[in-house]
Amino acid sequence: MSNKLNGILFTSAFSLTVIFVSLISISVNTSEQPTADTSKILTDKDHSDSMNRQKSNRDVEVSIKNRSSDSSTNDSSFTSIFDGKTLKGWSVAGDGRFVIVESDIALQADKGGGLLWYAEKEYKNFILKLEWKVSDEGDNSGVFVRFPDPDDNPNIAVREGYEIQIDDKAGDPIHQTGAIYDFAAPSKVVSKPPSQWNTMEIQALDQSYIVIINGQKVTEFTGSRMTEGYVGLQAHDDKSKVSFRNIMVKEII
Repeated sequence: MSNKLNGILFTSAFSLTVIFVSLISISVNTSEQPTADTSKILTDKDHSDSMNRQKSNRDVEVSIKNRSSDSSTNDSSFTSIFDGKTLKGWSVAGDGRFVIVESDIALQADKGGGLLWYAEKEYKNFILKLEWKVSDEGDNSGVFVRFPDPDDNPNIAVREGYEIQIDDKAGDPIHQTGAIYDFAAPSKVVSKPPSQWNTMEIQALDQSYIVIINGQKVTEFTGSRMTEGYVGLQAHDDKSKVSFRNIMVKEII
């Protein structure tokens, strides 16, 4: 084969090689471009998914908080001892009187000098929860725990049980709201103004007593009286219109 012919063939082969390599380069560049776009799309989707997951997590947290809040006010381990409509299960000692206020689903002291007590059961170790409100800042009342059957004598509860006091204006701290009357003063008075509902929780375990008012522990006391008995509410005097509702007990075994 002549040198001239060899040159022509070499040149043709070289040209074909260049064209082939160029085609490969174009193919590679074309395939890379959608990859970059796809990466961007995936990134946007991931961001959207992340936002959805965060929203979902927040919804779950809110749901848990709501359930926790509901369980604190509707704990099935507590038993209601006032049905909100009648005095079923309750008895009166002395001359005091309570009436039912339908609009509040509550009991209200209407005449003083007596004790309304839950006669269906005596309690040993327990937690008593209730709500109360006063009509006037000078109103006086109390919650009695662990006293024997008073028959018709409200002073039995005073002498043999313990009274958790309701009286924001008492001069002596040992007689103020949250006190174990005559035995232990509260660390502070945290009652709300008249006509607003307060919460009270009384924990009685053996001779240990804890009083929690509006979510704040105000009194701790170690007693020496009987460790089992009835619970009741005081009608102190004719002017003290103190109301009670949502009265519940949880026994501690």
